Amino acid sequence: MTLSVTGVSPPAKRLLATLLPIVLLSAPLPLLAQPASSDVVDDPVSDELPLEDIQTFAEVFERIKRAYVEEVDDRTLLRNAMRGMLSELDPHSAYLDEEEYQSLRESTQGEFGGIGIEVGMENGQLMVITPIDDTPASRAGLLSRDIIVAIDGTPTDNMSLQEAVTLMRGEPGTDLRISVLRSGEDSPREFILTREVIRSESVKHELLEPGYGYLRVSQFQSRTPEQAREALELMAREQPLEGLILDLRNNPGGVLQAAVGIADLFLDEGLIVYTEGRLSDTEMSFSASPTTPAGDVPLVVLINGGSASAAEIVAGALQDQRRGVIMGTDSFGKGSVQQIMPLGNGEGLKLTTALYYTPNGRSIQAQGIEPDVDVVRGRLEVAESRREIREADLEGHLSAQQAPRDRQEMAERLLNDYQLSEALNLLKALNVVDRQRR
Repeated sequence: MTLSVTGVSPPAKRLLATLLPIVLLSAPLPLLAQPASSDVVDDPVSDELPLEDIQTFAEVFERIKRAYVEEVDDRTLLRNAMRGMLSELDPHSAYLDEEEYQSLRESTQGEFGGIGIEVGMENGQLMVITPIDDTPASRAGLLSRDIIVAIDGTPTDNMSLQEAVTLMRGEPGTDLRISVLRSGEDSPREFILTREVIRSESVKHELLEPGYGYLRVSQFQSRTPEQAREALELMAREQPLEGLILDLRNNPGGVLQAAVGIADLFLDEGLIVYTEGRLSDTEMSFSASPTTPAGDVPLVVLINGGSASAAEIVAGALQDQRRGVIMGTDSFGKGSVQQIMPLGNGEGLKLTTALYYTPNGRSIQAQGIEPDVDVVRGRLEVAESRREIREADLEGHLSAQQAPRDRQEMAERLLNDYQLSEALNLLKALNVVDRQRR
């Protein structure tokens, strides 16, 4: 293979001389991981370098170096080129410099300084996927699908996803100002949030009523299945569970294996999820194990527009296996798998390598999970005009004993969370039907 460099300026020639050995050395490496039957191997185009395009790249590089209004160093230009390659693939692939790579590692370990928010890009806009439970973002009232238009006064329209994440992270105790445009509103809202140490406690549980449990999974970390199993055992100690609500609302996802582990708590057989990509090591399949702590407990799963990725894997598996009733609103629709690939210089790549599919072969990418029962989040309201006279309204009625405080708090919570209230009602109905069948 011969490359002609006729008509290329000396700086571009030097760049070509630098790039070509790197490209030639690295090009065959991905093929080592591909099966003999791979379409990529059989495609003769995949073994050929786009030499004309490489020459054009070198020419563009040289013209920027020579003519741009401000001097730009080679490192910056090359980093920007690599960022551009990845950002144009999909919203989730990215080139990570050393700081960004370390920041991502910290977040996966479950502790970092920030405001507690999961973000993504949609149509070039920085969008809130979900606020994390009990963080500055959730307490301030940020909502799924809010558009972040500025961070500390810097517009986000030309900002990469990773740049935005880096800006929002920082030392605990420092303030962050963000401007948010909410659907249906004409002007942005401004929030001033104080960064905290974000510790990702991914599992919470409680008994809503005797026999009816509530399991909240806010994200999927490596220990999430173990924590959820312990929570199920604790709730079942007083009496066997008659029903369970699995709350995956505003769950942005996380570790794939953790999602498999959660689904396995409720399934004793069958496929949970499988992935397909170009390389053999991206094609995986996960099935349920025979032992499960909650294989026959009536189950309602809550989802909404903030339920993404691994949360959709769980909901999709339970839906396809007819193991539970999915309730709420359509999920986010992120059906892709990213791998974090370290580079030799201490930096890294976050690269989309596969799509995942539910047991019935559904791809959730850009589709999401449709609930079996549509329930929009809201607050229960009692119309005064329709209120009937009760014993408590009669003059001189006998007073009842004071209800326990925790029961009052639970009643108020159910009043404020319509989806949760409806899920509990559905569980009770399922139990009535089940008892009638016996």
